[in-house]
Amino acid sequence: MSDKPEITVFTDGACSGNPGPGGWGAILIWNGNEKELSGGEKHTTNNRMEMQAVIEALKALKKPCKVAIHSDSALIINAMTKGWIENWQKKGWRKADKKPVENKELWEQMLAAMKPHEVRWVKVKAHVGIELNERVDQLAVAESKKFN
Repeated sequence: MSDKPEITVFTDGACSGNPGPGGWGAILIWNGNEKELSGGEKHTTNNRMEMQAVIEALKALKKPCKVAIHSDSALIINAMTKGWIENWQKKGWRKADKKPVENKELWEQMLAAMKPHEVRWVKVKAHVGIELNERVDQLAVAESKKFN
């Protein structure tokens, strides 16, 4: 049995235009307590904001944890659960079509942030009324609007 705290995390990113002003949001839940995190950038992409949300949520954890990350980003979920990220690394951060992987530095930050933790990835459908997913979306959109 693991003595690591079990944390539930919901993350989302948003962008007004792609690229354009963007925001990210994360909610961390432990023992019935919630912590909201959010931020944004003046000129970014939706994928970058989705990734930033995961990175910032993981970096906020003060000790090794068992983390269930809920995301509606097919890119992140597929990269982490279908072996894409391992294949990109083996191929020198190139995709199957030989093109460079976009946002390599963020993927590397995400992998580094994951290192101390046991991470489980949970695919969430966007905009179907899942309360915590709707809330992280609202955080991300609100952050993106700060740049308008």
